[in-house]
Amino acid sequence: MNWRVSLWPRAAASDRSRHPVARCAPRPRSEPTMPPRLPSLFLSHGAPDIVLSKHALLDALRSLAARLPKPRGIVVVSAHWTDDPIGVTSGAELPTVHDFNGFPDALYQLRYPAPGDDTLSAEVGQLLRLQGFENRLHPQRGLDHGAWVPLTIMYPAADVPVVQVSLPSGSLQNLVRLGAALAPLRRQGVLIIGSGGSVHNMLELNLAGRTDDWALDFEDWLDEAVAGGHFERLITPGAFPATLRRAHPSLDHYAPLVVAWAAGDRDLPGRRIHQSFSYGNLGMSCFEFGREASAEPGPSMLPG
Repeated sequence: MNWRVSLWPRAAASDRSRHPVARCAPRPRSEPTMPPRLPSLFLSHGAPDIVLSKHALLDALRSLAARLPKPRGIVVVSAHWTDDPIGVTSGAELPTVHDFNGFPDALYQLRYPAPGDDTLSAEVGQLLRLQGFENRLHPQRGLDHGAWVPLTIMYPAADVPVVQVSLPSGSLQNLVRLGAALAPLRRQGVLIIGSGGSVHNMLELNLAGRTDDWALDFEDWLDEAVAGGHFERLITPGAFPATLRRAHPSLDHYAPLVVAWAAGDRDLPGRRIHQSFSYGNLGMSCFEFGREASAEPGPSMLPG
């Protein structure tokens, strides 16, 4: 029922100016719409040619994008950019960086023309300073494949502004601080993505497609830590499993996972939303963090 429909008898036109309800009734005000708070994500991007494949990850990421509210912007932290001070992309146009060699020509023809967002870049810079991080804008840097590969799958229209943020140098604690710095953006409708790999050892690929026990064992440890809410295990070397050194000879593809969980809520467990392997031993697991993740059940896509 329209609240403007009065129970009083309808006044004549000449009397309406004297009607107490007509003179005193307030006009309805539309409340500002708050953007939905989004989870943070850790996405394994694998080798860049995955975008040309029919790998199970593609359907998983498309389903994820369809389930989430459309973000007003995306902040992505990729394994392929570490800088000191922390770098933040800026500018209206972000070139697609093909930072790899030896792949099919079709891959080098792909472009992901997502716009930048200078306002969001400035917000990121301010949040980083509040956490004690020096940072600088990079108006000429584009999106490396750690950023554009998963975004091409999730948001193929490239109609969501993107800001890429580098990993910090230094200790694992700096990864935690970076995630904490970015966390407030989730309440502003910004999707935070850490893009790396759950298992990433390019010297241990198995082109026959078989996944070795050490890779499976590390995936099990990772899932147990995330699902059990054991954030400290991810940043405590004494708690690392023996398989970590083989699963991650360097920590560049592991680091975005720490950032993503810290940006979600390190005090809450996360959940694995996809598990598979590529090239035998490249772990493609994806995780979701934040109250939204812990409250919303969803199936994992396990390798068949």
